[in-house]
Amino acid sequence: MAMQTGENEQALRKTLDMTRMISITILVLHFYYYCYTAFEAWHLTVSFTDQFMDNIRNTGLFNNFHKSKLIALGFLFISLMGAKGRKSEKLNYKTGFAYLINGLLLYFSSYLSLLLKLQTADAALWYIALTVAGFLLVLSGGTLLSRVIRMKFNNQDVFNKENETFPQEERLLENEYSINLPAQYHLKNRVRKSWINIINPFRSLLVLGSPGAGKSYFVIRHVITQHIRKGFTIFVYDFKFDDLSKIAYNTWLKYKDKYPVPPRFFVINFDDLARSHRCNPLDPATMSDITDAAESARTILMGLNREWIKRQGDFFVESPINFLTAIIWYLRKYKNGELCTLPHVIELMQVDYDSLFTALRTEKEIEVLINPFVNAYLNDVMEQLEGQIAAAKVAMARLSSPQLYYVLSGHDFTLDINNPEEPKVICMGNNPQKIQIYGAVLSLYVTRLVKLVNKKGKQKSSLIFDEFPTIYLNNMDSLIATARSNKVATCLGIQDFSQLRKDYGREQADVIMNIVGNVISGQVTGESAKQLSERFGKIMQDRASFSINSSDTSVNHSKQLESAIPPSRISALSSGEFVGMVADNPDCKVELKAFHCEILNNHEALKKEQDSYEDIPVVRKLNNIMVQRNYFQIKQDVQDIIQSEMERLLNDPGLKHLIIRKIDS
Repeated sequence: MAMQTGENEQALRKTLDMTRMISITILVLHFYYYCYTAFEAWHLTVSFTDQFMDNIRNTGLFNNFHKSKLIALGFLFISLMGAKGRKSEKLNYKTGFAYLINGLLLYFSSYLSLLLKLQTADAALWYIALTVAGFLLVLSGGTLLSRVIRMKFNNQDVFNKENETFPQEERLLENEYSINLPAQYHLKNRVRKSWINIINPFRSLLVLGSPGAGKSYFVIRHVITQHIRKGFTIFVYDFKFDDLSKIAYNTWLKYKDKYPVPPRFFVINFDDLARSHRCNPLDPATMSDITDAAESARTILMGLNREWIKRQGDFFVESPINFLTAIIWYLRKYKNGELCTLPHVIELMQVDYDSLFTALRTEKEIEVLINPFVNAYLNDVMEQLEGQIAAAKVAMARLSSPQLYYVLSGHDFTLDINNPEEPKVICMGNNPQKIQIYGAVLSLYVTRLVKLVNKKGKQKSSLIFDEFPTIYLNNMDSLIATARSNKVATCLGIQDFSQLRKDYGREQADVIMNIVGNVISGQVTGESAKQLSERFGKIMQDRASFSINSSDTSVNHSKQLESAIPPSRISALSSGEFVGMVADNPDCKVELKAFHCEILNNHEALKKEQDSYEDIPVVRKLNNIMVQRNYFQIKQDVQDIIQSEMERLLNDPGLKHLIIRKIDS
């Protein structure tokens, strides 16, 4: 390929100038020949030019009036073909062609001026003026066209939306466990149908999105309905009761007969006791050793004091947990757990120290837990003692409510939802206005349920948590890591990663986020969007650069690895639009794991289905007198425990030394 040099450009410019000069010369000869009479009147003729014109006429140049004009115009066009003016983005072809067309019309229509009834000199003058004007307009139009930038920037895709599209999974991959969501996505200016195939929900599903992003409507509701349809036992934590619970109940009504053993449906709801079942989370049958009591104590206190989550290991955090552990295990051992309920634990904590420590000292298994408290009490170190115990007593006292006591002290069902002989669908409702109180109790329920569910040989189950950070589940990362082999699917709904870090601490929150296999995210911003963008990886995108100078325009095309879904795109997602990544199975590989699509809901069908939903039925007829009677009975039970223990110790000389009677000085 020949290299273009300055000498070549200079030679080309001289050639073009010569061609343009030939065009002008021919046009001048045309004027002189056809307007000779006028030139003669103006005294612009000489014998030499006349002889010269006779020789040119013999060439046939003037055989036709328009022949010489066309030849002049042809040479002008040739000179314009190589013209290179200073490029400008403000110019367009419309302006150039307007000049060119008007110039051509004027150039050829100027002949009409010779037909006018004017003097010969005047007619010739008008003809020459109009022809020259047309010639100059053609010259200007051609020059403008040469200055127009032929390669335009693509201003229609200012946000680079089409360049960031990528192929997505369009096959429906379904199995007995999968969750399949129909969707549509954009690929290079085309809308294509696709599927979000969560073929392995046991690797956990994390659903993110700010309020209004559509987490429940587009994702979580389908997790509930599809898993019930496929025979899963279900636990639903319904933050805004009864939005999800009503969906679960009506889906259960529709498909319960398709289970090998039809599951039963239970609801925990502290606001409407008539529609709530009763369940004891500290059921003695499920507490095999003192570690169960310790785990329950930690869960309930962390749920009531969320700031303690970040301070685990501190003396004034672990001491209240040990104290509560001792009380729970004492009631578990007392009469084989006959009164082992959370309300009895709360009331027993409020007993005076003399009676409380005396009763606790009768149980050998908790001696190591209560000795520090007893010694502090006997040595009159009351400030330390109150610092250790008061935090637990004050926090637990907030749960002293007849409504809570009623639900927590009954035994309508057990929490082993995936028991093949007694499968269950359980919905637990919270109240956003009472989140600190209800959330702590529900955290205890969930902790005990997870302990029972995550075992081998059970039925497949699905645990669904809407607004997961509003409850505290200790060692959630262990559940996600180990429950896969036990056929336990978990679905966590959160608004933002920062919300999870605030409530669970950075370390545990980061572990949960990083070990989840399936992620579906609506609109999120900040660090959440950045972390998700990094997770989705990069794709090869087209890049074009333009270089404009006075003589030429050059375009450089290249390919570059850029984020498949940049943070700004995640921050601007519309409601119903989601990004994410799915996990696959060894026997079902999914090459296209990442997606950026709009989930398709049949809004009319869903509304029609929702309008036909039945309300959750009343469990039992209940009045305030019955609730109050239960409340006072629990208080009386605790007094009976203290009284019977004191009588037993007083009547047994071998145990009399356990009685604590502190005499104030």
